[in-house]
Amino acid sequence: MTVARHAASSRRDVAIFILRAQPFHFGHRAVIEQALTQAEHIVLLLGSAHQPRSPRNPFTHNERAAMIRASFDESENARIHIVPLMDVLYNDPAWITNIRVAVGRETKRLYPGKDQPSIALIGHSKDESSYYLRLFPEWQSIDCENYRGINATDLRRAIFDAGGDLSQDGSGVVTYLRTVTTSAVISLLRDFLAQRDVAEVVEEDRFIQDYKKGWANSPYPPTFVTVAAVVVQSGHVLLVERKTRPGLGQIALPGGFLRKDESLEDGAIRELREDTRIKIPEAVLRGSIRETKVFDYPKRSDRGRTIAHAHLIQLRDEATLPKVRGSEDSPGALWVSFNQIDPQRMFEDHYHIIRSLIGTSFREELGA
Repeated sequence: MTVARHAASSRRDVAIFILRAQPFHFGHRAVIEQALTQAEHIVLLLGSAHQPRSPRNPFTHNERAAMIRASFDESENARIHIVPLMDVLYNDPAWITNIRVAVGRETKRLYPGKDQPSIALIGHSKDESSYYLRLFPEWQSIDCENYRGINATDLRRAIFDAGGDLSQDGSGVVTYLRTVTTSAVISLLRDFLAQRDVAEVVEEDRFIQDYKKGWANSPYPPTFVTVAAVVVQSGHVLLVERKTRPGLGQIALPGGFLRKDESLEDGAIRELREDTRIKIPEAVLRGSIRETKVFDYPKRSDRGRTIAHAHLIQLRDEATLPKVRGSEDSPGALWVSFNQIDPQRMFEDHYHIIRSLIGTSFREELGA
């Protein structure tokens, strides 16, 4: 039975549903169908937008929006409004503000002459990731059941374990998918998985699974410690192109795993110099460290629990940026201006690390 908290007796103007839909499944559809019975318009805030493709986020927000649209008829789609929502790791207040701004913008567009449209936030408290349902007391709240316990993690696992091959209608993976998502979504998944960059995600997942086998017999999953250098000068940050998996071809901060015989600062300076060959004396680099911050979002890395210690190195602004040339593992070291940083090309949470350490003055248009 569905339970509504703070429910109003009348029909709401707008229902808000925050979801990732990686990929879209019957559980998501059940929530939207319930919302359609209780509100005139449904605003779907599609999370993890503008992210690089990865085993956890294999599909873009446009591809996921297509899955959703294909699962409803024309009259229903006329009442469904999909808004991409970028994650803001390490800054919940900013993420909450982005949601309020997005909802305010959509309700104003839908009801331009109405001062206070009635708004309800709909979802189900499936796990710790649904804590956001408690963060918007100004909106009504509609709690839903977790439809048949379906979750997108299981769908992704089935797709990856099948090597991304959905070509055979009678195969085990397709038979399973038909029990958890629509035929239209399955058709779109086939099309998306035929794309080279999505196929690369399947290979990335295979690498990750093999990587994890290395410590599968450990009495408990290990926690990895990494270091990173956020080197800033004259409105630019120093980045490298990854030439190995995971994150092959993505852009990252200089850094890597901490050695057993070095301090965090020593590790960060060593990785920086190895990755970029930056033409700055080591003593100057150490003397330019302005802040060190821990980044420990539990799902920040598909490789397993990985805690990063990032060092902000603020070099004195000059007309010419220091020369860099990369290393064997990261041959493409480059300076990138703040407003040119593309979150869809950044490895893991490195975009969010940069934002956290140097501010949020770049690419604000991607906030929602």
